[in-house]
Amino acid sequence: MLGPVTTGRPTTPRTHRRVRSRRTRIVLVSGAVAVVLAVAVLVVAVVVPLLRPAGPRPLFQLPVACGETWQLGTYPGHDDYDVDMFPTEGRAWGRPVLVSYAGEVTVAGINGSLGGRTPEDPDGSRGRGGGYWVKIDHGGKWETQYLHLLEPPLVRVGQRVAQGEQIGRVGSTGNSGAPHLHYEQRRGWEKVEAHFDGVPSGITHDDTEYTVKRKSNNCVPE
Repeated sequence: MLGPVTTGRPTTPRTHRRVRSRRTRIVLVSGAVAVVLAVAVLVVAVVVPLLRPAGPRPLFQLPVACGETWQLGTYPGHDDYDVDMFPTEGRAWGRPVLVSYAGEVTVAGINGSLGGRTPEDPDGSRGRGGGYWVKIDHGGKWETQYLHLLEPPLVRVGQRVAQGEQIGRVGSTGNSGAPHLHYEQRRGWEKVEAHFDGVPSGITHDDTEYTVKRKSNNCVPE
């Protein structure tokens, strides 16, 4: 009598394939749910705060020494609300640049390229962008920027800074024709007219050349 004949096909039901298929579907569904949850968390953590309105405007001060008078100006092509600052007395090179309002440093480095303009070679090559610069987050979606600093910033990213604290010195790095401080106030993603000590600067649109003088009240209480 012949023994069992082997046909090459399994003699038991293929239930293991169905089980494996169900497990695969469960894994895929679980992965999709995890992705959806991750996206939801990202929206709540990142997008929602950006959609909230900005907080009250901080009492920003001129980013220069207490009692000094500086000329604030703009010119055609400078971009709306950008403010260039020059001292009315003495040379600009190396003048202290101070924090307008307390906050946290979010950028401290190089924007674009530095160029070669220095106090020793004021007519050196012009760079690109803002040169040495600093950005400070003041909370409530308010931010200030300080550009064309003479040398690497005196602060680092993540550092908490107080109003009146020095963050650098006036220079002419980046795309700058002469030593000055380029300054901006931002609300959310928008540049806005800079206010100092609660008073509008008057520097708004860049459709014409415009200058105004302001005295700094960036004075640290004794």
